[in-house]
Amino acid sequence: MKRDHFTLPYDGGLIEKDLPKGILHSFEKVWTHIYEDARPASEAVADQIVEAINHTEGRLFRLGLTTGSTPTLLYNELARRYKAGAVSFRNVEIVSIDEYYPSTKEERQSRNYQLHEALLDQVDILEENIHIPDGSVPQDRVTEYNTQFDQIARNLDLLVIGIGEQGQVGFNEAGTTPKSRTRAVRLSYPSRKRQARFFNGDIAATPTMALTVGISTMLSAKRIILMAWGEDKADAVKAVAEDALTPACPASLLQAHDDISFYVDQNAAGKLTRVVAPWLIGPCDWTRKFVRGAVVWLCQTVHKPILKLSEKDYLDNSLGELIERFGPYDKINIDVFNDLQHTITGWPGGKPNADDTTRPVAAVPYPKTVLIFSPHPDDDVISMGGTFIRLVSQGHDVHVAYETSGNVAVHDDVVLQHMDAACQLGFADKFAEVKALVESKVPGEPEPRRLLDIKGAIRRSEARGAVRSFGLNDNTNAHFLNLPFYESGGIKKNPRTQADVDIIKQLISDLKPHMIFMAGDLADPHGTHRVCTEAALEAVEQLREEGRPWIADTHIWLYRGAWMEWELGRVDMAVPLSPDEVIKKRHAIFRHLSQKDIVPFPGEDPREFWQRAEERTQNTARLYDELGMAEYQAMEVFLKLC
Repeated sequence: MKRDHFTLPYDGGLIEKDLPKGILHSFEKVWTHIYEDARPASEAVADQIVEAINHTEGRLFRLGLTTGSTPTLLYNELARRYKAGAVSFRNVEIVSIDEYYPSTKEERQSRNYQLHEALLDQVDILEENIHIPDGSVPQDRVTEYNTQFDQIARNLDLLVIGIGEQGQVGFNEAGTTPKSRTRAVRLSYPSRKRQARFFNGDIAATPTMALTVGISTMLSAKRIILMAWGEDKADAVKAVAEDALTPACPASLLQAHDDISFYVDQNAAGKLTRVVAPWLIGPCDWTRKFVRGAVVWLCQTVHKPILKLSEKDYLDNSLGELIERFGPYDKINIDVFNDLQHTITGWPGGKPNADDTTRPVAAVPYPKTVLIFSPHPDDDVISMGGTFIRLVSQGHDVHVAYETSGNVAVHDDVVLQHMDAACQLGFADKFAEVKALVESKVPGEPEPRRLLDIKGAIRRSEARGAVRSFGLNDNTNAHFLNLPFYESGGIKKNPRTQADVDIIKQLISDLKPHMIFMAGDLADPHGTHRVCTEAALEAVEQLREEGRPWIADTHIWLYRGAWMEWELGRVDMAVPLSPDEVIKKRHAIFRHLSQKDIVPFPGEDPREFWQRAEERTQNTARLYDELGMAEYQAMEVFLKLC
């Protein structure tokens, strides 16, 4: 079965069956519908759109849309249904809500181009029924134009929009007022930095302004559907669905609408009350990990370690059902304390000749063959560098597979510096030739293949240097897969295919690993982690379906990256790091010089990767300490998938 979307294992939660909707949504100001992943959620939104179109007779159905990554699956589904004869767009009027300014409809980055490519060119909509803000309007006419477009964008039958990581809708950002209308807005530097990924990371080529429909205009729609997918949207989803209406989160201003609903996947819903503390809402399915998560939540709520929790703490915080099921309370405290303590191990590959009854990893076989999948050429040391170092030092046969070249994440200045160094050393004078390649780049178009090859070589040399720094043989145990999906030459990648899976299958078949580590963080702002993990999981599934006998003894462990860490309720293994190991990990990260200081796509966090990694692992150690565990310098944690 193809894994289109990676989701985490079920670990218990609210029992929603037969629960009245008013109770289910009792903490939500915008009723939120949670789906396993983005595909069924997008299909549900498509159901709403198709039904609304098909039940509108005698007039145009007026539909507001936007572009970006969020509606991609929705547009694919609408196009599929049109081709299947389930819906026609001949009596539909489309209004798009934003556009870069200045821009032309021929530019690939423009909202106009994207919406046509994703949907409009796939269906039978009439050209005169398409309304997209014109980014080529002269500046002396833009105010008049916006006033006219605002009238077109008002009183839509249905407005379907995604939200941004900070609750943006369209180009309405923090500070937007509820009375805002269609207007030109100046994009902030953080916004341009986010949008730069669509312009090959070149912020200078990213527009400084945009045209956007305002909040007041959006509120005039008869009905609104919001969408959000992925962990990176979890904070915004909570703010929009549950928190106070505030201009700091523009999408929250839409709470004022009388007919609005929210469609999200499980990852985007991760901070809603019915997910974080469902016992506040109704009865729960109390799995072992869910019990642990509830007790950890209680400790953090009342600011006590596990063994100091009282019965009153449980009862005052709606955890009476937990006591009824597994009490008395002091037994729950001891059980959860032991459960969490047993996740801690200094032997991530298993401790030889030791009782492994309560250890997260079996003692045998020893040594183990370990395969670490790294989506980019630095995720291995950033995300689990300390564990990597320890596995090598403890004698296991450790291999690392760099799934993509990471070539687009190398700044042009870094390339020129390497060329200059080669010239100064007398190896070759290619500086002028490569400089001409850099200058030939067209914003928004794929980079020249020769330039990408140089950037890929730089990243390979950095990865080899990093693993050499702690004793891994970089010739035999470092594998560069260069998965084809990544090699588009731009930020928008090619679709994942069987060719990607086959490359991974071959490596796994050659190594027959006992342990596989792969990225489990779903908040990667570029999506590469998700695609790589889905390809690796599909490779493992296909090997199982083919009946490879050794695959039954292969266990998969998930790490997270520089953006987020596992919740303690989910953790299956926690590897403590000494101060010296933290330094060794930092030095390994330092070998990735092209990713220091001038990373083209750093995400929202401006810090360097080593700073993010150390803060994250030290915070995990602090959380264990606050729960009553031993105090460590830092900890890397993992979830066991199978």
